[in-house]
Amino acid sequence: MIRVVLADDHTIVRAGLKELLADLGDIEVVGEATNGHEVMSRVRESEFDVLVLDMSMPGRSGIELIKQVKGEKPRLRILVLSMHSEEQYAVRALKAGASGYLTKESAADQLVAAIRRIGAGGAYVSAETAERLALDLNAATEGAPHTLLSDREYQVFEMIAAGRSVSDIARQLALSVKTVSTHKTRIMQKMGAANQVELIRYAIRHKLIDEPDGSTR
Repeated sequence: MIRVVLADDHTIVRAGLKELLADLGDIEVVGEATNGHEVMSRVRESEFDVLVLDMSMPGRSGIELIKQVKGEKPRLRILVLSMHSEEQYAVRALKAGASGYLTKESAADQLVAAIRRIGAGGAYVSAETAERLALDLNAATEGAPHTLLSDREYQVFEMIAAGRSVSDIARQLALSVKTVSTHKTRIMQKMGAANQVELIRYAIRHKLIDEPDGSTR
């Protein structure tokens, strides 16, 4: 039996996933979490095999949360189930310790297959993501400019490219405006961008931000 904890801040998403997994026989949902704090509570208090994790939840989330989970429970397997396209976060999630990455647009049978494979000790990624990961690991210094950003810089970059102000970013990430401004300066230096418009154009060209309807260009 593969024991699973579902981490997503949307009740309807968790309910749908529980219904999908309920009658499979070999997968059991043993817990739920709605934010990063609850995720860590489940990790510390419960024994389970696979964490199905949304990348965007209140509190600590995303890459930082993956690293924290793996730091405390290295053997726990993580399947990221995200609204973000693979181009945006898959490679970073895998490098942080996740064993698989799926978008929420994936078919139900893909999710089941991913949980089973990851629960058995394997990995589940698309061929495209596997290729990007291999290229990134083998030639990190020769990658696209955004691959040179740290995880925090990438998070700030994505928010800047989405049109967020420095003060908004600072408030959401619980950082000082000065710290965010420093990140922005380093990002522009690494990306070779003269202004925010160039960052936005780069992000759209490389499919690193979502369109208003949730799709990518």
